[in-house]
Amino acid sequence: MINIPKVKVGIVAVSRDCFPESLAVNRRKALVEAYTKKNDAADIYECPICIVESEIDMVNALEDIKKAGCEALCVYLGNFGPEISETLLAKHFDGPKMFCAAAEESQADLQDGRGDAYCGMLNASYNLHLRSVKAYIPEYPVGDAEDCADMIHDFLPIANAVYALNNLKIISFGPRPHNFLACNAPIQQLYNMGVEIQENSELDLFESFQKHEGDERIPAKVKEMEEELGAGNKKPEILEKLAQYELTLLDWVEANRGYRKYVAIAGKCWPAFQTMFKFVPCYVNSRLTGMGIPVSCEVDIYGCLSEFLGQIVSNDIVTLLDINNSVPKDMYNESIKGKFNYDLTDTFMGFHCGNICTKKLCSNYEMKYQKIMARALPVEVTNGTLEGDIAPGDITFFRLQSTSDNKLKAYVAEGEVLPVATQSFGGIGVFAIPEMGRFYRHVLIENNFPHHGAVTFAHNGKALYEIFKYLGVDALGYNQPKSLPYPTENPFK
Repeated sequence: MINIPKVKVGIVAVSRDCFPESLAVNRRKALVEAYTKKNDAADIYECPICIVESEIDMVNALEDIKKAGCEALCVYLGNFGPEISETLLAKHFDGPKMFCAAAEESQADLQDGRGDAYCGMLNASYNLHLRSVKAYIPEYPVGDAEDCADMIHDFLPIANAVYALNNLKIISFGPRPHNFLACNAPIQQLYNMGVEIQENSELDLFESFQKHEGDERIPAKVKEMEEELGAGNKKPEILEKLAQYELTLLDWVEANRGYRKYVAIAGKCWPAFQTMFKFVPCYVNSRLTGMGIPVSCEVDIYGCLSEFLGQIVSNDIVTLLDINNSVPKDMYNESIKGKFNYDLTDTFMGFHCGNICTKKLCSNYEMKYQKIMARALPVEVTNGTLEGDIAPGDITFFRLQSTSDNKLKAYVAEGEVLPVATQSFGGIGVFAIPEMGRFYRHVLIENNFPHHGAVTFAHNGKALYEIFKYLGVDALGYNQPKSLPYPTENPFK
């Protein structure tokens, strides 16, 4: 897949001058050795120039990791650490950063071998706050070499995401459709996160699409689509138009990315799209997302941003779905009850018209028309959806959103797609999330989230939760267990 960063983390050990420097040196070496035994050595860089004890050391270390091409920083407290120099290092490093600390190694070495980094970590966190420096601090940030190596590995998807946001451009087409206030998109928070946005009219897109008519690359694109769809190619007459549209979007991305390394698209798909373009863009959206360029429906800018973050943490294909409809009781009783450990209210159906990549659908997917739109329009202008049940497996449902008053909020919930036939239309699956009913009421409804949610096809809640914390989200929800009531939950129910 394209469009996914791979950052290198510079590891800088710090030492307080009243502690033996050898503690930090030897513990840093052991940390690097432990990391490379289990992970890709290219992920990290060991800063060899100095142990940071002073502000001058800090400047030298900063220059060294910059020259080494490090996009992320790990400040490693080999002992208590110099709270001023170590937090100045984080302040002046332009990129994501984390702090972790060395645990004591043996009861036999608690005289000259005691480093007190457990204590130093408290001072580091206090000084980070004083300087208004954001840094990732693991759940338990003190450990031996192997523990800290795992912490750095857990930091990688967070670092990739934060770095990518500072190099992302979202390209949108058109205003949101009428009667679609839910996906409001105040753009101030995009700029606060380092994201650029280019907002275009759908007329601009239509003009570019027309200029691609007869493009010599269309036959090759059609062949790709035919091979991907196989027996599911039920609308072969529309493939040439879809190929023309795919080339339009890909060319637009390359012509408009500017200095940004990564791109995502918030696309328009109704109401005038079908009657002007003479198709719906769902299948093309699925293909671009499969390549690594997330595309949201209905000009959902924060949905698009959420998809992009999900792609980075999962290193895989994502999608955007409506939290759409309840599971009928007879379906639950026949196919779920007694077979899976979920109540009826833990289940729902996630749906969109046809934007899910073929790799994430069951094998019997088909190219069809958009059933909902065809209730009011000629069927032939609604061709272009990719329909099928979503393949069963683990998922994470989540969203990052700016409110109308410019506050960031988010939610994360892990669950699964059940191996249950939906007996419905579109790209759709039967989802199960523990305590979904309570989460639906006291997070999604209570916090006014829109109906679109981003989906990764794995359990990525840990990394996403930490990313949202790093970004300074004002309200961060998750599906709490029964033992932990929500603030708005009625205790007398």
